[in-house]
Amino acid sequence: MTRHFESAEALEAFGVRLAAVARAGDVIALYGDLGAGKTTLARGLLRGLGLAGEAPSPTFTLVQTYDPPEVRVPVWHCDLYRLDDPEDAIELGLDEAFDTALVLIEWPERLGDFLPRDALRLRLDGAGETQRRLTAEVPPGWEARWPS
Repeated sequence: MTRHFESAEALEAFGVRLAAVARAGDVIALYGDLGAGKTTLARGLLRGLGLAGEAPSPTFTLVQTYDPPEVRVPVWHCDLYRLDDPEDAIELGLDEAFDTALVLIEWPERLGDFLPRDALRLRLDGAGETQRRLTAEVPPGWEARWPS
């Protein structure tokens, strides 16, 4: 499935709509080059889950967590760009978060085989441009929930 967004605001608004159907135990893998809009989409998701304040990028911390009542469900927002080895994800506790939280992962390719097979895979293209293209691999657990 492919969608086009004419602005960062439109991409963020899609994240808000996606948040309406997301739940704990979901993994959303965000692929794309630097500047493609992964963090923008993640911020929209967090806003849609109830986050009132600014959502910092977890580029340097690797993981930023949010818990109710700040958000509707527990969330782990991960930026794995600096992850050297997929095994390091275990040290972060990511494998446990897959069962208990909504996990948003930027740079999921750094996980290798540790990325759950039932993850919603979203690829963003168009870095440096206003328009973005989102290509989704929607697993069976998301088909009935995928926002129209």
